[in-house]
Amino acid sequence: MISYPIVANPSFSGLIGVSQADITPPAGIYAKNWGAATHETAEGVHKPLFLTCITFRSIGMDQPLVLIGADLGWWKSADDEQFLRNGILAETGLPAEHLMFCLSHTHAGPSLFREDAAKPGGHLIEPYLIEIRDKSVSAIRRAMAAETMATLTWNYGKCSLAVNRDLPEQGKERLLVAMNPGQPADDTLLVGRITSLNNTVIATIVNYACHPTTLAWENKLISPDYIGAMREMVETATGAPTLFLQGASGELSPKEQYVGDTAIADRYGRQLGHAVLTTLEDMLPAATGLSFQGAVESGAPLGIWTQTPLVPPQTIAYALTEIPFILKDMPSLAEIEAEWAACTDAVTRERLWRKRGIRKTVGDGRTSAMPLWTWRLGDSLLIGQPNEAYSDFQQQLRAQFKGKAVAVINIANGYAGYLPPENMYTRDTYAVWQTPFEAASLELLIEKTIETAQRILGE
Repeated sequence: MISYPIVANPSFSGLIGVSQADITPPAGIYAKNWGAATHETAEGVHKPLFLTCITFRSIGMDQPLVLIGADLGWWKSADDEQFLRNGILAETGLPAEHLMFCLSHTHAGPSLFREDAAKPGGHLIEPYLIEIRDKSVSAIRRAMAAETMATLTWNYGKCSLAVNRDLPEQGKERLLVAMNPGQPADDTLLVGRITSLNNTVIATIVNYACHPTTLAWENKLISPDYIGAMREMVETATGAPTLFLQGASGELSPKEQYVGDTAIADRYGRQLGHAVLTTLEDMLPAATGLSFQGAVESGAPLGIWTQTPLVPPQTIAYALTEIPFILKDMPSLAEIEAEWAACTDAVTRERLWRKRGIRKTVGDGRTSAMPLWTWRLGDSLLIGQPNEAYSDFQQQLRAQFKGKAVAVINIANGYAGYLPPENMYTRDTYAVWQTPFEAASLELLIEKTIETAQRILGE
């Protein structure tokens, strides 16, 4: 006789706390994120920027795991990221492995680079980082004070917002950073719903891979890009905060990018928002599965599946691993600075300024240790790392850990560069010449992540 297993969403049950803070920067802050931009300061705000904090703790666990999602772009220097994160760790007493501070990667946010201080509006950057640090500490404390027994339930969905953005340029060998309609794109969406014991939704987690590059050099407004309209839609429907996690989006973006029209970003946000709400509607109630009850004879032989109470797993495990990436042959920091000082072209100077920040981050050695955060929450894995991995990263992890919910996060706790697949290194493309890492770094990351995840899963 066939015995069918209970069908259920991956889940976790434990003490969970949620809080949210507005982190919209002050007017006039330096916000030149594009080499093609002619303006240097933000002239207004399209939608506010938010920081959302969720804490996870099992019964008897002293300190929680803290997940923070912030509507910010990327780090141009390890010094600034450490200034923020180490300040949070010092104030809260959290171990480094307990905190993931994840950036949404909006390209319409303020500069986070304190070395931009001499530029117009640059004097506001360091006070803004201090404000984010203080609001993060407050958000962690408020989330811990609000923690309650709750269930995190995950479900996979689909969203066609993201497209492949490695486009062969006609008549040339290089790839443009633009929609390539001839290549498929990973459309996977992962949504987490957190509900209290009385089935009230207290937070939603959205993990999706798509560059927030809708708004570019023509835009002069601070904006979370498409994430803002998505959040508004989901929070209106659920009545609870939404935390966005940028997935492995190295080669993924919206179809239409580099515009100044905020209505396009809002349309993309609603597109993702509808997909999130559809995925939420497809979820079973918390702590519930479907069990097969047998056959009923009618006009056809009918099989009956009914909802059955379940006890979600309460297991928490975590690891912080360092992976030594081999660096490409690159000019030294001193050489880059000399080239930047002698350069008069605005676009080239911007590229050199970013290259300088990368070299400072990875050091002048032959290798650079990149951190990897691996968390287990019941039936789910949260994988955070600081670089811009291509979607191969998340696709291979999800194939390896079928039956688990696998949230993959780019630009968590730092930033250095892209991680394209090894076979891309023969191409003339931005991701390859931008990255400081040698070919096969992505494949090494995948290998080490699988090893670490298997260890904390006990496999």
